[in-house]
Amino acid sequence: MAHGITHYEAGQSVECFLLIKSATRSIAVNGNPYLTLILQDKSGDIEAKLWDAKEETEKLYQPQTIVKVTGEIQNYRGRMQLKIRQIRPSNPKDDVQISQFIETAPMKQEEMTEVITQYIFEMKNPHIQRMTRFLLKKHYAEFLEYPAATKNHHEFVSGLAYHVVSMLRLAKSIAELYPSLNRDLLYAGVILHDLGKVIELSGPISTSYTAEGNLLGHISIMVTEIGKAAEELGIAGEEVMILQHIVLSHHGKAEWGSPKPPMVKEAEVLHYIDNLDAKMNMLDRVLERTKPGEFSERVFALDNRSFYKPSFSS
Repeated sequence: MAHGITHYEAGQSVECFLLIKSATRSIAVNGNPYLTLILQDKSGDIEAKLWDAKEETEKLYQPQTIVKVTGEIQNYRGRMQLKIRQIRPSNPKDDVQISQFIETAPMKQEEMTEVITQYIFEMKNPHIQRMTRFLLKKHYAEFLEYPAATKNHHEFVSGLAYHVVSMLRLAKSIAELYPSLNRDLLYAGVILHDLGKVIELSGPISTSYTAEGNLLGHISIMVTEIGKAAEELGIAGEEVMILQHIVLSHHGKAEWGSPKPPMVKEAEVLHYIDNLDAKMNMLDRVLERTKPGEFSERVFALDNRSFYKPSFSS
């Protein structure tokens, strides 16, 4: 599957196996039910509609089902869609496994563990170091496996850890340019800011939101977790409140889901680093499947803009 579903162009025919990432039921104008399927392979995902989806059809095409699809790629409002001609669930004779369709971080888990451990080791403040180590250890198995989001950025297996590694490297470079920044706070903020996602999200495959995710969200979850960790470790310094603030404010503004705006220098910087890394990840992925000299498909999370890929090499 070197080609990958995201590398097809409009007008091309497709016959391949794909994994159902999500299936959403809706009612068409004519009153008939249909399913919006998000289908994926290692290259990314594509949307497809399954018309006249009766109840038994819906049961057949649940998330995490591998399907064989025949159809064409169409350009629908600036985004690629797969028009289904034929579809069926895979069977044992097809000899396909879920792992063949799942995108993973471009870095090995052991390598990411090494990088993150090194940054914790470099922390000078014992309270910050102990809380960070304690919380990461508590959720480590999930932290290594989970994506950073259900869509938009780092939405692949181990995406969360990869996002953290990229942000730690950015944090280090920025701290070298602005020595007045407190590295301990910055590194701890990077490691902890999205850790609540291991409770907010359902898991690494066909990711959706849990009840806690919908009702509380990863920011509130993590603020509570930091408070509990401090209590268990007997830490009562100002560091606890500052770390909680950094997590609370990392989305930057109320309209972006931030309960508080950044009011500590490191919180402000963390917000920029988080935003930059997420946006670079989205751009790299959309431009990777865009030909030089052409515009990408629209990126909803980047104000629905199309990006141009220059035809000269960098």
